[in-house]
Amino acid sequence: MKNPSKLAALVFALSGGVFPWTGAFAQDNTAKGIQQYRDALQDGNPAELWEIKGEGMWKQPRGLNKASMEKCDLGLGPGVVKGAYARLPKYFKDTERVDDLESRLVHCMVSLQGFTRADATRRVFGGPGAAADMEALVAYVTSQSKGVKMNVTINHPKEREAFQMGQKLFNYRGGSHDFACATCHGEDNKRIRLQDLPNLTNKKDAQRAYTTWPAYRVSQGELRSFQWRLYDCFRQQRFPEMVFASDASVALTLFLARNANGAAFAAPAIKR
Repeated sequence: MKNPSKLAALVFALSGGVFPWTGAFAQDNTAKGIQQYRDALQDGNPAELWEIKGEGMWKQPRGLNKASMEKCDLGLGPGVVKGAYARLPKYFKDTERVDDLESRLVHCMVSLQGFTRADATRRVFGGPGAAADMEALVAYVTSQSKGVKMNVTINHPKEREAFQMGQKLFNYRGGSHDFACATCHGEDNKRIRLQDLPNLTNKKDAQRAYTTWPAYRVSQGELRSFQWRLYDCFRQQRFPEMVFASDASVALTLFLARNANGAAFAAPAIKR
């Protein structure tokens, strides 16, 4: 188009300036294009490399006790991995607390393998030049729940307490920007730039979002756990740094996992 004024008018119109319905149409097409991109990424998910590494670590004798993780109880009995993640977080009698997967793995690394807690949590998120053992273990365990329907209970008093704490944390506003998790994820039809934001209080959105973590992030070249997802959300909210496997992180995970009940688990997935 050679006429600059006509070109400017066209751009203005497509952005919704003249015809609001045109802007909505463009947004709808953009959302569909992004979904097609996500669907195309699913072939050849590099998360499989983390799963393989994690399986090896699960079976490998490690730590001062030269023990494997094969006697680790994830809630279905010692060594039972299949379907375990779909029931987490949950209350464990031996720790007298509600554990998610990561906090349970730390417990087993300390109690079975003889690691100190400091050593078990020294590097929990992968970064430039070095992958994290924790994320590999998470990838392996979660992969064993693919296709299993989420079934997180709040029958024990401490589970109900954690759920209520997680709900409060989700809605708590604070930090320099007065944000809450609910600021981005508490209403329908919100987005940041081209990124649609799931409403995690809506069952359908909660199911779709929760069951696709952990995930391999193409933009980072790393597999990211759900603990990392919460950690990064707190960073973006300008909150204090979330402590790995803390009661707060477990409570928030329980609240979100419970909202996803009934959906088939589909991770490790792959995301942009």
